[in-house]
Amino acid sequence: MLRTSLGQGQQNSVNINPGDWSWRFWLAVPLYPYNRRRTVRQEVVKDTIWTFDQLQGILYTVVPIRMSVVKLEKGGLLVYAPVAPTKECIRLVKELEAKHGQVKYIILPTASGLEHKVFVGPFARQFPASQVFVTANQWSFPLNLPLSWLGFPTKQTQILPVSSGDAPFGDEFSYEILSINLGRGSFEEVALLHKRSRTLLVTDSVLSVPENPPEIVQLDPYPLLFHARDSVFDAIADSEASRRKGWQRIALFALYFSPSKLETIGMLQAFRDAFKAPDRSRKAYFGWFPFRWKADWKQSFHALRGGGRPFVAPILQTFIFNQAPRQVLDWANDVAKWHFVRIIPCHFDAPIEVGPHQFRQAFNFLEKTPSSGDDLLTSGNQPLPEEDLKFIRKLEENLTKRGITTPSKEK
Repeated sequence: MLRTSLGQGQQNSVNINPGDWSWRFWLAVPLYPYNRRRTVRQEVVKDTIWTFDQLQGILYTVVPIRMSVVKLEKGGLLVYAPVAPTKECIRLVKELEAKHGQVKYIILPTASGLEHKVFVGPFARQFPASQVFVTANQWSFPLNLPLSWLGFPTKQTQILPVSSGDAPFGDEFSYEILSINLGRGSFEEVALLHKRSRTLLVTDSVLSVPENPPEIVQLDPYPLLFHARDSVFDAIADSEASRRKGWQRIALFALYFSPSKLETIGMLQAFRDAFKAPDRSRKAYFGWFPFRWKADWKQSFHALRGGGRPFVAPILQTFIFNQAPRQVLDWANDVAKWHFVRIIPCHFDAPIEVGPHQFRQAFNFLEKTPSSGDDLLTSGNQPLPEEDLKFIRKLEENLTKRGITTPSKEK
């Protein structure tokens, strides 16, 4: 396998213009880095598959969001889960078009994920000859609007057939659609197999957390260095160790929301500390740093990482997949019948060099009957620390009491 990063290779041969990073529709989903989005293209399978990473997050808790592009055997490209079509991003896609043929198919593999859906319409308009395929049960919040109102080009957009054999690209790809009715909307996930390269593309169902920060996060290391500090009084200093430390803490924030190894500082004390902070700039949130990490926080990270094996994010394990455990297991079993050798998710690490067995293991937590009290959230096939899950479990309990979510169901 050949992985080539544009950040270290071809991209350096292009005159970089910061205006090429502009994303003017950022208010639709106002996530960091707001109106300036860098793009890193990597070649995953030589002359066949490329990933395009951008960045998104809240309060410097930044993680990759990823688009995958696959070369079609008869010429042309298939795009899975578009990212923001900045000038830089489109230029990098056009470079592939010049060599391998035009973008023919664009897949939106989810129904509820605004961080994916918001880019599809603007991206598709850059490639007017393409066909856009979406899952059947699309919805939006707080208002359930038609796709045309969300910017999807009507003449290009159609529903993805239930069977991959009925899709125009079905000779090169197989897919399985997971659709869970959540009452107020649906969770949708399209697992897409590129047969020739034996590569599985997924959106949110599984992920893997790398030990070191991905390249897209390191283009501007400030968020890493911000979270590497142990207190507001620490200087923001750049080093490889600080970047790694910041990234690992960001991963805990992103996946647990409130990990057990994090202590919050009282509001009054946080204000007092902010006035004494060495950096009170806007970039540093005016000195606001209302938390402190315990000395053993790395144990939580290594338990979460699970050696780099794929796992289901705690929020999906707790809120979504437990709503239809048998359905999810059937879908995972169907996907695990394919003979793939790598997985490319839309977030965190990619590619994950694993096969069907490791993919299926990620769903073993659903083998337990939730109502028995023995439900076990896992990373890979190892249990996640129960203390780290307290906030998510409490959040689920409160949302269930308010009727926003429903209690978990038996498989």
